[in-house]
Amino acid sequence: MTERLIEAFIIGLPLFVFAYPFVMAWYWIAGGLLYWWWREHDFPPQTEPPELPHWPPFSILVPCYNESENAIDTLTTACAIDYPDFEVIAINDGSKDDTAAILDDLARQLPRLRVIHLAENGGKANALNTGALLARHELLLCIDGDALLDRHALRWAAFNFQRADVGAITGNPRIRNRSSLLGQLQVGEFSSIVGLIKRAQTVYGSLFTVSGVIAGFRRRALADAGWWSSHTLTDDIDVTWRIQMAGWQVIYAPNVMVWILMPETLSGLWNQRVRWAEGGVQMMLDYFWPMVTLKQPRLMLVYLNYLLSVVWSFAIVIGVGLMFAGWLGWRSPLTAAGVSLLPTWWGALLAFTYLAQAVVSHHIEWRYERDMLKSLFWIVWYPLAFWMISTLSTLRAIPKVLLRKSSEVRGTWVSPDRGFR
Repeated sequence: MTERLIEAFIIGLPLFVFAYPFVMAWYWIAGGLLYWWWREHDFPPQTEPPELPHWPPFSILVPCYNESENAIDTLTTACAIDYPDFEVIAINDGSKDDTAAILDDLARQLPRLRVIHLAENGGKANALNTGALLARHELLLCIDGDALLDRHALRWAAFNFQRADVGAITGNPRIRNRSSLLGQLQVGEFSSIVGLIKRAQTVYGSLFTVSGVIAGFRRRALADAGWWSSHTLTDDIDVTWRIQMAGWQVIYAPNVMVWILMPETLSGLWNQRVRWAEGGVQMMLDYFWPMVTLKQPRLMLVYLNYLLSVVWSFAIVIGVGLMFAGWLGWRSPLTAAGVSLLPTWWGALLAFTYLAQAVVSHHIEWRYERDMLKSLFWIVWYPLAFWMISTLSTLRAIPKVLLRKSSEVRGTWVSPDRGFR
């Protein structure tokens, strides 16, 4: 029995290491194309959506912590977008710089802007809850303090909220800073991976997470979900799952565009991805029992997908470790069976798959960025970086989540790395 298990492991490990990213790539490609045909190809981007009989009012929430460098651009852009009825609420979450004075000055210049000052830094979730409770309108659009909204973003948000069962939408972040290799790689990531994943998940029935930098919500859905939690590692993942567990739909809205700054240093990118991975691991633990008991069966597919990605991360580490052991002279099970994780025919197959993914991504995404052809090289090769970054950040996040005490304070935040200045 033991020998059979070892044999199955020897055969199954390389197969799983290859098959999981291969299958997921085609899974995303198929879902992305279905979404494009279903919801996108008839509507040109960066233009007004079809006229609606009624444009519902919106409240735009902008939580700010030490945003003195970005607040003016973000809030003046938000107040200038094309929409008949909206307000902008900036929530100063106990900033230590001169953000408060800048916001007050802007409020005197921009009639649509309201400013809320919180005495202490309580974290993004607390700031969003405060803004949502004080907002005048049912529909909310939440952006980060460095985000520049597309002028038609609210019209497209209203278009997507026509469906009464939609409790939240996630928009389409586009990278502003591209002066470094990391910046170019992230253009490839958001074009070739993130957009396809969110399109596919919308088609298949449930989303893993909204984008924290650009997301819209119904207040009724937030109330049903218990609002944003200040006791979670990533408020965007947590609120997405709780809204869907409450029976609401969450969908991708690619025409709801925003231009953002992303990390351009290795340490900034690493810290961001570990935090994202921690949120995913926490979700996996928090919703294990609801998934086992099938409390919301439509979420099972996206949950199993994440669970398999964690297993794949460990499979990669085990496989690479056994390979190195074989090179150092130890006769590992892989070496004894003549099995290797190094690319052979399957490496070429994966390369073809990533090329196909890049072509499909470019076909869909060029409508949102006309000069995307410049980034095609990074779009083709980024999936390899994506899987490696996901593996390392997941392996780092698991012990951090498991060893973190539940009593630890998670509410406060620090300003993120937003690229070179």
